[in-house]
Amino acid sequence: MNKVLILCVGLCMAVAVCRAQEEKPLFTVIGGPDEPVLTATSPGCEDIQGGFEGGACVKVNGVYHLFPTERAGEKGQPAKYDRIKTRIGHWTSKDAIHWKREGTIFQSSGKYAVSHYDNPANDRRAAIWSYYPIFNRAHNRWQGYYLCYTCDSVIAPNHSFGRIWKCESEKEGMDGIGGPYHNLGIVMEPGLDTQLWEGRQGVASFYPYECPDGTWKAFYSGAYPFMSREDYPFGGKEGHWYIALAKSDSLDGVWERMGEDVNPVTSIHPEFVENPIVSRLPDGTYIAVFDGGPADKGFANKIGYTTSKDGLHWSKARYIAIEEKVKKWWITMRTPLCLIPEGNDVYTILYNAITKDRFHPMGMVKVRLNR
Repeated sequence: MNKVLILCVGLCMAVAVCRAQEEKPLFTVIGGPDEPVLTATSPGCEDIQGGFEGGACVKVNGVYHLFPTERAGEKGQPAKYDRIKTRIGHWTSKDAIHWKREGTIFQSSGKYAVSHYDNPANDRRAAIWSYYPIFNRAHNRWQGYYLCYTCDSVIAPNHSFGRIWKCESEKEGMDGIGGPYHNLGIVMEPGLDTQLWEGRQGVASFYPYECPDGTWKAFYSGAYPFMSREDYPFGGKEGHWYIALAKSDSLDGVWERMGEDVNPVTSIHPEFVENPIVSRLPDGTYIAVFDGGPADKGFANKIGYTTSKDGLHWSKARYIAIEEKVKKWWITMRTPLCLIPEGNDVYTILYNAITKDRFHPMGMVKVRLNR
């Protein structure tokens, strides 16, 4: 009887320890500037009306290369046009605080659709978002994956029928990161294999990563899901932003949606995960940082993260409260653009956020990994 009691107590203590370890934060916020590092008055931002939203940042040979979506808009046009007339910029920095704009990678047309359906008569590059650079070792070149939308002036969401394009640097090697880039074609788009949850907005964002067996997976996303096929194209349900997984034998290969036994991936959060960016921790664990969702819709309003051992099964979302060490200059936290290792378990995160002003600034914070 005593042995049974001791065993039960031991099991309870083990469970308690595991739960305590799960509750311990993966990151400690070190701190960062108490104001944005890129604002409306920063050099290079003179013709950007609406600021930044999404994209990615990588560090190559000691230099940060930032590829944000610039909500360029147009002077004399209302703020809503900032969401349509967009471009992918290229910025560099040596400290992730002081930035220089180097040029434009791609620019959208800014033209509204002529049809509410996914009609070829619409300009399908009306808005461009979410540029993610990935180095292709087999090609010895950088490749960029980015999102192009049809833009509807009447039906929500005005970003509709997303398509993922792939481009490649003309220059070989890591130094080709700054471009120029040429397009290689569409990687994923709406079609007969589209899943209902992708909704009117999907495909929205695409981030590929290599798996332990040498194959590849990619997070892709959708929003305004359809409840049935009959809902197309006007009946998308507002309030859900989903992510899912696609697979390929190689980075160059044909990408296929995984089945609906996997998609959408709701283990992270059942209603909101947007723009996940995947990297690896020192022990090989996969980690994805993402936009945790705005407070006015009942979400975390913080930078989120999730982890995985195999790149397929992802943990429940957890969040980084950077306002514990950084003065809160934002109203709505938006998208993290990176998790860059700096050594000694320190990481740099660039992030977009929204203030009361039209211009959406860029911030920076340092965090430490708690091994």
